[in-house]
Amino acid sequence: MIQKATRVGPAGDHGGDGLSIARQLDIPAEQIIDLSASLNPFAPDITDIAARALASLGRYPDVQRATDALAEAVGVHAERLVLTNGGAEAIALVADHLVDGAVVEPAFSLYRRHLRTGDDPSCGTWKANPSSPLGQFADPDDTATVWDEAFWPMTTGTWTRGDGDAWRIGSLTKLWACPGLRLGYVIVPTAAAARSVVERQPKWSVNGLAAEMLVPLLEQEDLAATAARVGAHRAAFAEQLSDLGFSVLPGAAPWVLLAATPGLRSDLAPHGVVVRDCASFGLSGVHRLALPRLADLDRVLTALATTASR
Repeated sequence: MIQKATRVGPAGDHGGDGLSIARQLDIPAEQIIDLSASLNPFAPDITDIAARALASLGRYPDVQRATDALAEAVGVHAERLVLTNGGAEAIALVADHLVDGAVVEPAFSLYRRHLRTGDDPSCGTWKANPSSPLGQFADPDDTATVWDEAFWPMTTGTWTRGDGDAWRIGSLTKLWACPGLRLGYVIVPTAAAARSVVERQPKWSVNGLAAEMLVPLLEQEDLAATAARVGAHRAAFAEQLSDLGFSVLPGAAPWVLLAATPGLRSDLAPHGVVVRDCASFGLSGVHRLALPRLADLDRVLTALATTASR
């Protein structure tokens, strides 16, 4: 127990608010286990790669080498891949290009934030695969104008499902657990549309450090091994939560949804564990727990056991 029981503020429109909770509890951020953001629990420590890339901070960024390397890994022409300042910028750029669309709910709030309207199916549909927050894979014959594949690589071991006529959004932030670095991308249906996206993007949007680190991060990535480890960890974590008496909803994404757990976010916060309240998705009482790193697992399970026993 880090603090006596206390109430914390409601979750916002997205996760990753561990720092805010640390401030509310008046504890160092390092004491927080932030399970409100779904990041790869097996991502490598990137500090050594970052240290070797620091000289890039003295130059204006050039993303071409990084773009070429990622395009080769993904299996698309570099002219159709746009490197972005995180998945958030990728979403904003695609929405700015397409203007309108229909968001299949429940869904990530940033789609509607950047679309003029998210209720116009004549302009195409926006879907995530696997879906967020439900964590379900789309049917093989399901289609969309825009697929958000932020969690696809670490759950399938492949970079993309390969919907060539669709816009595909990716987030390296999730795969490499580096939300502060900001790395994302868009796979665009045509080279002409990709040029239009780049024209909408602020110059030097992707910082030089991120661009410099992408190639060595790609070189050490084994997607198949990552997906296997994530899948096994998810299954074990879900079973452990069920054994504690929680109702675990089915899913395949790198998080676990717990049904009928009102107040869980506030109950866990004093233990230094932050989870995602799904009320903003319209899912009252449901909480999303990212997969903890193995070093944090015992502490997370102890906090959950204390909560479950009340």
